[in-house]
Amino acid sequence: MNITFEELRRIKHALPTGSIARIAQDLNLDEQTIRNYFGAHKYKDGEIVEWHLEPGPNGGIVHLDDPTILNYALKILEEENTTSTH
Repeated sequence: MNITFEELRRIKHALPTGSIARIAQDLNLDEQTIRNYFGAHKYKDGEIVEWHLEPGPNGGIVHLDDPTILNYALKILEEENTTSTH
C-alpha cells in the first residue's frame, strides 16, 4: 500500500490520546513499534517497521509492506467521527 509521508503523519496526529497504546495492546506490539510505523526514528526501542520511502512531494511516498497498523488507526478515527457526530 502507498501513502504520502505527510498523510501518514497527519493520521498519527489526528488519533485521540491513548490510541498508540490501544493499537499496541490490541495488536500485541510494542508502543514504540507503532510510533516507528508512523515515522518515528527511535529504533533502539520497538521493532523497525517495514516500509520504504521514495522521495517526492508531501514528504515522499511511503510503501507499507503491511497496512494492518494503518487500517487499525483509520478504524479508530472512524469510531471517533461516529461518536463525535452523535
